[in-house]
Amino acid sequence: MKTLFVGRFQPFHNGHLFVIKTYCDKVDTILIGLGSSQYSNSLENPFNEAERKKMIEESLKYHGIKNFEIISIPDIHNYPKWVDHVLSITSDFDEVISNSQLTKHLFNQKNIPVKETTNYAREKYSGSEIRRRIINDLEWKSLVPPPVFNIIMEIDGINRLKKLASKK
Repeated sequence: MKTLFVGRFQPFHNGHLFVIKTYCDKVDTILIGLGSSQYSNSLENPFNEAERKKMIEESLKYHGIKNFEIISIPDIHNYPKWVDHVLSITSDFDEVISNSQLTKHLFNQKNIPVKETTNYAREKYSGSEIRRRIINDLEWKSLVPPPVFNIIMEIDGINRLKKLASKK
């Protein structure tokens, strides 16, 4: 069985990791759809495709998870065609994991089953909250896997986010 888990992963955080850990033993492969893969260097999407892939790969390797594949999914800004777009890029999958009402609705329209994830303190584990904390010099290290913290430090992600926030 293959399961698709789509997100922007800006950055990959412990909530994402929790979802993947929950499902990795229940499926043959978790397809990780790197959404909005073409975007970077904005406040909403500060990290580029290669950086996000590295965050995910290094985090899952760190936690011993091997049954995954990362697939880049550029955004097309067209909800009626989005699922067909995803299907044209990804290999076959049996189900989708998502709590997004829009994602559930779109895949359900194509008769693709969607499972909701277990709650994982969404208010704390969200990319926007982590980015907000980084920008405001608040504690964020505990919200991301150690490899993600290291990558953000290596690429000077803190200064990148602060510069992007100052332009707003």
